[in-house]
Amino acid sequence: MEYKDYYKILGVSKDAGKDDIKKAYRKLAIKYHPDRNPGNKDAEERFKEVTEAYEVLVDPEKRKKYDQLGSNWKQYEHAGAGGGFDRSQFGGAGRPGSYSFETEFEDIGDVFGGGFSEFFNTFFGGAGYTRGRRPGGRRKVKGQDLRAEIELSLYEAYHGATRIINLDGEKLRITTRPGAYEGQELRIKGKGDTSVPGGERGDIYIKIRIKQDDKFALEDNDLVKEVPVDLYTAVLGGRIKIDTLAGKVNLTVPKGTQPGSRLRLRGKGMPVYGQEGIYGDMFVRLKVEIPKNLDDRETELFTRLREIYRRKNADKGESTL
Repeated sequence: MEYKDYYKILGVSKDAGKDDIKKAYRKLAIKYHPDRNPGNKDAEERFKEVTEAYEVLVDPEKRKKYDQLGSNWKQYEHAGAGGGFDRSQFGGAGRPGSYSFETEFEDIGDVFGGGFSEFFNTFFGGAGYTRGRRPGGRRKVKGQDLRAEIELSLYEAYHGATRIINLDGEKLRITTRPGAYEGQELRIKGKGDTSVPGGERGDIYIKIRIKQDDKFALEDNDLVKEVPVDLYTAVLGGRIKIDTLAGKVNLTVPKGTQPGSRLRLRGKGMPVYGQEGIYGDMFVRLKVEIPKNLDDRETELFTRLREIYRRKNADKGESTL
C-alpha cells in the first residue's frame, strides 16, 4: 500500500490554513477536471488524488488524525486490523456504526465509477464507512467566477448598449441600462467556470469602463462642454444651439456674458442609474472668440466703440488703460 502525502498532493505546507487548502484544491480541481480533460487518464488520476487529499485536510478531525498517523501508518499495515495499532482513532471499521463527515463535492465514485485509494479506504473508510449528509443537504463547490471588462462610449453609457462576448464558443449578450458608470460591475449568474460534479457554475462579472469623450467631460452625473461663442453674442446676448447627448437644444446667452462663464442646462446631463427620469445637468463653459482679420469698416466701428467706452469711464472718474 502506498502512503499518500496529502500536503504534497495539494502543494500546501503542513501549517496551511483551511482557506489555503480550499484555494489550492479549487485551482487543481479546475485544472484536472474531467470536463476539461476528456479521455485523459493522467488528469483523471490527478483529479482523484487532489479530491482525496482535500477530503482529509479540509476536515479538522480527519486532518488531526492524519497528522497523528504520520510515520505510524506502516505499523498498522503490518499489524493488520486485529493487531496492536489503535485504528479506532481514525474512524471506519474500528468504530461502531458509520462515520460521516462534511464534504463540499459529490462522491468521487459518481465521477469515475470508482472510489478513493487503498490508503484512504484503509485509514478513513472501510467497513461501516458511509458518506453522510449534513442536515439540509451537502454543500457544493461553486465554479470559479470569471471577470472581464467592456468599454462604452459616453453616448452608449447615456442611452444603454449591447455587447456580445464569446466564452468557449458560447455567445453571451450583455445589455447595459442608461446611466452605466465607470467601474460598475454587472453580474451574469451561472455562466462562469464549471465546478466539480454536482456544484453550480460560477458567475461572470463584467466591469464597465467609460471611454473618454472629446466633446464632453463627465463629473459624476453632470456633463461639462466647452462651447465657442462669438464676441457679439457674448456682448449683446442671444441664443445658440448646443449639442447634447439627447440631441440639439437652444441655450440663451445673457447680455454681457464673460469669457469662461458656465451656463446650466438642467436635466441635460447623464441619467442617474436605476432612477428612471432623473438626470444630472449640463454645464456649458463659454469660450468667447475674438474677431480676426477686421476690415476697414469693422476697425473703424471698434475704434469708435473704444472711444465711447473710455469717455464713459472717464466721466465716472475711472482710469483707463
